[in-house]
Amino acid sequence: MTLTRFVQTVARGAGRARPLTLDEARDAMTIILDGKAQPEALGAFLMVLRFRGEIPEEIAGFTDALRQKSPAPMGADLDWPSYAAGRTRGAPLFLLSAKLVAQAGYRVVLHGWNSHQSTGASVRDALGALDIPMDASDAPITYLPVETHAPEAFEVLRLRDTFGLRSCINTVLRMWNPTNAPATVQGVFHPSYRGLQAQAAALLGQSDLTVIKGGGGEFERNPAKAIRIFGLRNGEHHQTDAAAIREETRRMNEPEAQVDAPALWSGQQSDPFAEATVIGTAGIALWTMGAAQTVEQADAMAATLWEERHSQQRISA
Repeated sequence: MTLTRFVQTVARGAGRARPLTLDEARDAMTIILDGKAQPEALGAFLMVLRFRGEIPEEIAGFTDALRQKSPAPMGADLDWPSYAAGRTRGAPLFLLSAKLVAQAGYRVVLHGWNSHQSTGASVRDALGALDIPMDASDAPITYLPVETHAPEAFEVLRLRDTFGLRSCINTVLRMWNPTNAPATVQGVFHPSYRGLQAQAAALLGQSDLTVIKGGGGEFERNPAKAIRIFGLRNGEHHQTDAAAIREETRRMNEPEAQVDAPALWSGQQSDPFAEATVIGTAGIALWTMGAAQTVEQADAMAATLWEERHSQQRISA
C-alpha cells in the first residue's frame, strides 16, 4: 500500500476532496511511520492537511497509528507532552509543576522535543539540574526524548525545517500518550486547537484530559490571567473557567525578571509570580487527575506541595 490514494482523497478539487476517516488516517500514518511513503507524496499530503486544517477524526487515526508503532516500555498516571518552540519562552517552570505532581504520589512521564530554545528556556538543559531522569522505568518522574522513542515520527517532525511550516505531526505528538496514561495535560499556542485535541482524545477513548492555551505553547498557566480549560473529565467534554490567582500583570517571559528554574526550586531565587506559575500549573494538573473537586482546591493542594517540596514527606492524593 502507498500513500497515493490518501493524497488523492484529501487533495482532489473543490467539492470532491474530503477528510480521511479515522481508519483511513490510521492506515495513512502507518505507511508514513513504516517509511513506505514517497517523499513527494508525504510532502504533498502534509501540506494539503496544513492548508485545509486539522480534523479530529484524522488526528485520532494518526495518533492511534503512532501509539501502535511506538509505545513506551513503562506505565504512568499522567502524560505530559512538551513540544513548543522556544522563541518566546522563558524558563521551563512547568517542569517544577510536574515535579510537584510526582511529589503528590503520581507517576509523571514527560516526552518531547523543543526547537530554537535559548539556554535559559531549554527543557533538556534543565532536566539534570532538577533531578528529572531520562528513560527511567521506575522513577516518580521521567522524560522520554521523542527521537529515541519514536524516531520515525521525529523524522516527520523535523520536516518543519524543510517546509518552514508546522504539520499535523505536532498535534499528533502532543496526543501520543505513549504510556497510555489515564490522564494527560496539553498546552497549545493557538486557542483553536483546544477543542480539536479534546475531540480527538474522546474518539480515542481518553478518560481525563486538559488542554489550555499555555505559555509559549506549553502546559503552563499564566497566574495573572483567567483561564478557560478545555478537555475531558470521566470521558465527558467540558469547558471550565478558572480565575486569575494573582493581581500582578506580567508577561510569562519578562526580560527584566529572568527566572532560573533550578534556583527557584532550591530556594536560591525567590519570585512570587514564577512560584504562582508553578503552583497554578500543578493545580490544574492535579485537578485533571481528580486529586481535588475544584481547580481552587487543587491550587491549594499544589501550594502545600510547593511549601513542602524539600521534605521527604509525600502527600497522599
